[in-house]
Amino acid sequence: MAIFQQIKINASEDRLENLIRLRLENNSDKKAVDSRIKDLFEETWAVMFTDLSGFSRNVVEFGIIHFLQIIYESHRLLIPCIDENDGILLKKEGDSLLVIFKKPEKAISAAIQMQNTLKEYNKTKADAEKVLLCVGIGYGPVLKIGDDDVFGEEVNAASKLGEDTAEAWEILLTENAKENTKTINLNTSLLDVKIPGGKKAFKLNY
Repeated sequence: MAIFQQIKINASEDRLENLIRLRLENNSDKKAVDSRIKDLFEETWAVMFTDLSGFSRNVVEFGIIHFLQIIYESHRLLIPCIDENDGILLKKEGDSLLVIFKKPEKAISAAIQMQNTLKEYNKTKADAEKVLLCVGIGYGPVLKIGDDDVFGEEVNAASKLGEDTAEAWEILLTENAKENTKTINLNTSLLDVKIPGGKKAFKLNY
């Protein structure tokens, strides 16, 4: 691997690891170290987690090749929606995507476009071939480590909503994502669900 590529990949992770190591030392000033970490890595982003509904069940029923086909199709259909709304795809893990956007409006616009794209795609597909999407969106301060990962309360909340709570076709928002969406009018319903941080969560009616 070229040296400049190594620097690009490792610089953020190495800096964070060194600061965490410093934080673990005896008599470390944890508050000072935390401040340094936040100065380096804390940014405000909208965070989107997606998941495919019924995916594990379909893998058992139809096998691994069907699994790979649905993943391929979901990426082919959804990544252009992310790009058109200025999202940054950080991770693809199985049937899930982790995406960040600078504004919650962009994340919501992308989510609606993704769902509408899949509804059109699914019209001509048998049930086993349909791509059924669940989406969770959060917004707030996160620790962004290069272009590899993000950490924070809103990350955990968006993951809970997108991967564990949402059903097919649903777009779920954290309270922060809803309250910080200013340029578009939202029609939402309050959810009876607990998310990390103890805040409210909402279903977007789109």
